[in-house]
Amino acid sequence: MIRVSIFQIRGILVIRIKNRVMRTFIYLILFIYVSDNDVLAQRGSKKTGDELVKSVFEETPLSGLKFRAIGPAQTSGRISDFAVNPSNFKEYYVATASGGVWKTINAGTTYTPIFDGMGSYSIGCVTMDPNNYNVVWVGTGENNNQRSVAYGDGIYKSIDGGTNWKNMGLKNSQHIGKILVDPNDSDIIYVAAIGPLWSSGGDRGVYKSVNGGESWQLMLSIDADTGINDLIMDPRDSKVIYAAAYQRRRHVFTYLGGGPGSGLHKSADGGQTWTEINKGLPEVDMGRIGLAIAPSDPEVIYAIVEASEGKGGFFMSSNRGASWKKQGSYSTSGNYYQEIIVDPQDAQTVYAMNTWIQISRDGGKTFSVLGETTKHVDNHCMWIDPTDSEHFLVGCDGGIYESWDKAETWHYKPNLPVTQFYKVALDNAYPFYHVYGGTQDNASLGGPSRSLSDNGISNEEWINTHGGDGFETQVDQDNSNIIYAQSQYGVLVRYDRLNGEELGIQPQPRKDENAYRWNWDAPLVISNHDNKRLYFAANKVFRTDDRGNSWKVISEDLTAQIDRNKLKVMGRVWGIDAIAKNGSTSPYGTIVTMDESPLNEDLLFVGTDDGLVQITENMGDTWTQVSTIPGVPKQTYVNMLLASPHDENVVFACFNNHKNGDFLPYVFKSNDKGKTWKSIAANLPKRGSTYAIAQDYIDPNLLFLGTEFGLFISNNGGVSWVQMKSGLPTIAVRDIAIQKRENDLVLGTFGRGFYVLDDYTALRDTDEKSLSGEGFLFPVRDPLLYELSYPMGLPGQSFQGDSYYRGENLPSVAMFTYYLKEDIQSLKEQRREQEKVQQKKGLNISYPSYETLKAERIEMAPKIVFTVTNSEGKVVRKLNTTPKKGIQRLYWDMRYADTDPINLNTSSFYNPWSDSDKGILVAPGAYQVSMSKIVKGEVIAMGEPIDFIIKALDNRSLPGTDRVVLNQFNRNLLKLSGAVSAASQTLKEVKNQLKYIDAALLKAEIPSDHSSFKLAYQINQKVVELNRVLVRDDEGRILDIDQPPSLGSRIGRLVYMMFSSTSGPTQTNRDGYAIVLASFKPLLAEIESLVNHDLKTLHQQLVLVGAPYTPYALPRVPIFGN
Repeated sequence: MIRVSIFQIRGILVIRIKNRVMRTFIYLILFIYVSDNDVLAQRGSKKTGDELVKSVFEETPLSGLKFRAIGPAQTSGRISDFAVNPSNFKEYYVATASGGVWKTINAGTTYTPIFDGMGSYSIGCVTMDPNNYNVVWVGTGENNNQRSVAYGDGIYKSIDGGTNWKNMGLKNSQHIGKILVDPNDSDIIYVAAIGPLWSSGGDRGVYKSVNGGESWQLMLSIDADTGINDLIMDPRDSKVIYAAAYQRRRHVFTYLGGGPGSGLHKSADGGQTWTEINKGLPEVDMGRIGLAIAPSDPEVIYAIVEASEGKGGFFMSSNRGASWKKQGSYSTSGNYYQEIIVDPQDAQTVYAMNTWIQISRDGGKTFSVLGETTKHVDNHCMWIDPTDSEHFLVGCDGGIYESWDKAETWHYKPNLPVTQFYKVALDNAYPFYHVYGGTQDNASLGGPSRSLSDNGISNEEWINTHGGDGFETQVDQDNSNIIYAQSQYGVLVRYDRLNGEELGIQPQPRKDENAYRWNWDAPLVISNHDNKRLYFAANKVFRTDDRGNSWKVISEDLTAQIDRNKLKVMGRVWGIDAIAKNGSTSPYGTIVTMDESPLNEDLLFVGTDDGLVQITENMGDTWTQVSTIPGVPKQTYVNMLLASPHDENVVFACFNNHKNGDFLPYVFKSNDKGKTWKSIAANLPKRGSTYAIAQDYIDPNLLFLGTEFGLFISNNGGVSWVQMKSGLPTIAVRDIAIQKRENDLVLGTFGRGFYVLDDYTALRDTDEKSLSGEGFLFPVRDPLLYELSYPMGLPGQSFQGDSYYRGENLPSVAMFTYYLKEDIQSLKEQRREQEKVQQKKGLNISYPSYETLKAERIEMAPKIVFTVTNSEGKVVRKLNTTPKKGIQRLYWDMRYADTDPINLNTSSFYNPWSDSDKGILVAPGAYQVSMSKIVKGEVIAMGEPIDFIIKALDNRSLPGTDRVVLNQFNRNLLKLSGAVSAASQTLKEVKNQLKYIDAALLKAEIPSDHSSFKLAYQINQKVVELNRVLVRDDEGRILDIDQPPSLGSRIGRLVYMMFSSTSGPTQTNRDGYAIVLASFKPLLAEIESLVNHDLKTLHQQLVLVGAPYTPYALPRVPIFGN
């Protein structure tokens, strides 16, 4: 393939004027070049003057393509803070480190996400106004400093209990540690802004608002690198504030946990003036300091201090901060913890958050492990019941735990799906593939993408494939039981799903070889060309051709080999004794991403944490280094490299520079195997680091991009991007996988688990030409037909209670995805839209005319109708929905309509045993669906019909059944059942009519022995006798007299026996059907005679004798023919 730059083309143009043959050749190249760009331009934004006009696709809502959240909640995720209603402990708010804000009003039986549409998902703290519990404050940006921490966009306020939110400012704080509301004046708020972790400046310090957050004043500022991580207020005097200043910095290559800016400060006048209160604290550089004041004795103030030279410890002040006394040497990691809580009833009992919760019963002199035998570790927040100190909530890396007996026992909240996944991988298991991934501190997990159970995807269906922090997983695409999982620093195992065993297969240094430098998150690739071949990388690349039994080193050190200890941090180079220097940081100079070309097994791409891209075209014999990419800052972390499945010359890259305080989206494409690069960031938001990219394996222009704040797609190769939001909260999409068999898109998010978009193929047909029509159906994925199971006995959560978590399942359905260019509005909707425009322009709005209002009232609402036909062209099912603009989706359960009599009444409560209004499954085979719109009663076809095949899932233990025969039997059975039910309904209606007829005869001016009275009595007697046979014999039942079952009982039992199975009818079923059929036909004839002769005659007599009107007409006798 020849590529010519614009500069080169211009150079050749001069030559081709002299050479006619060459000129013709160059013109051909120019024509192809322009044509390709024209095609992409048709899919992307166009510029008209100075205004960028969006493409039809960019303007098309994608709400019908909704992601499913499949969980898990088997293990939850990091919790940052609680805010418990002090007058109602059942109500509290949960701040999660990477999953937004959640609320419970029933003590954690259920949690509801209430922050999903906001600008951040990472939360540092949450606070309730002590004077108005409907007012809630949220500080965004996790209040820790670990390597995977996310950044926020300031402080939010809700005045309606979390229903609505408003950003109140401090957008450049990035991390907020604490919010205090003055208990004497709710307009006064103090904020501890820790400030940016990866850069200087920003909003950092103590901020105060005196007008409910409408404006902020910086009350305490230390320097450009120091913020405030903690604030406490004297409960006796709200003007007395204590602040913990904290200097820290993290980059890819290092972490510094303290500096000369750290220390304690006090204000006695509401923040107007401040005094340093460090007397008695370590006289060396300090790090993170946690503060707590004893509620039962506010004279007691505690500080847990991180300091250099091992001089940190636990300190107490009994003179309001004037001096501090060291109680002991206990301290924790400022990177993760340094938070303390004092028992509300005992000033000497203090809890310290740590890997294991520590408790001191002597004011911090000694600490011991609290006890967490059945609980996850890594604790970050704690609420203690002020009325019962044995009752508390704890938030840790595994979610929320509650104890009522001071940690003797724990109750885990298994319904908070905020798991932080680094990566996602898929297998090819049938009928439903599995989703695997590695998590932050919650091991490597795997679970089903769908379930045969109507109880959904339960926590119990997820398995742990390896412990520790989990990272990239790969699954053998030919054998789904072979799974490769890893934990931090390259600890790789081969997991056998059948027996649950794992075998360690991490490459080990050769003799006399230096130890390998592994990243916290080492890249792992399984070959597209050989399922036994894997690639793994530390600072070198390894290859195995025997599933990890042996490894070959196929590169030398591919990193820049920079000495990180010579790099400046906060303006200077720090010494070895700096607080937590390089702590909780991967060795610098590691390989962090890698990919193999799906088209050329010799072609590999490697990216490093220090900004290098390395390429080999001979499976590692030689490597080519790319160290400078125009538009990408040097040494930027190479987050992902993706080799195209369409062209071996094409490779994509995501660079991530957020650990230098740079949040720009760096997305690039190379057309020459990585030698040169071009940005395809286009119209992506400027704030939103990029993590992952995927390319559709059919349409090379269809790209998916995972960013810090969501998923973006491009249908034009990166010329423009559109965010997909349906079903997705604001969340970091760390990884993307495509399941080719199902055409599913699967996301690994860092804080909300896994998401699945079922069958995204509609996105392939979204160019300007395709979307120019009024509406059409997209191709239909061939659906699997099966009966759902009920392992819990009943649908949904069954009897497991509301806390029983279920991931969103896709049942046995056919998905009809369709496009509407515009909303189809009713006359009333059109009028209201026009009135809104008039109102916006300040114009008078006139009343509609009589004819206009009449037309609105009699109009049938517009509908979109889907008609399903079988291979014989017979209508199988009709479905309708409200017209809505964009790409939408409708689900058909692949069942016929219910044949029971129409009943528009619904139960006033949930009754799992009530009629389901659900028909039987259709037979497998070829079907067709067409789409029409009904406007003003006129049916208008839209687009072309779409053919699809319904495939039966063969998941039975016994030999299969002829599904056509089964379908016919079930249809006959349901038809007979419907006729029996209709006959019963007819008798019920006759009986109801007789009540009105009796009343009418009583008022008629006729003698009591008139023949009409006798006929009414005879009809009633016949109804009673027919009901005995059709429904039940009440007298015999009361007297315990043995009797044959009624026809209704027989047919009901038959339907129950057949309805939830795809097995063929038994002989017992066939015999029962024959009995009902033979008995029902003469019974139906009697009912027909009763209605069409006897009752009709009675109606005529009522008219002749001048009886009052009765409201019932003659009931309709069901028509039944076998």
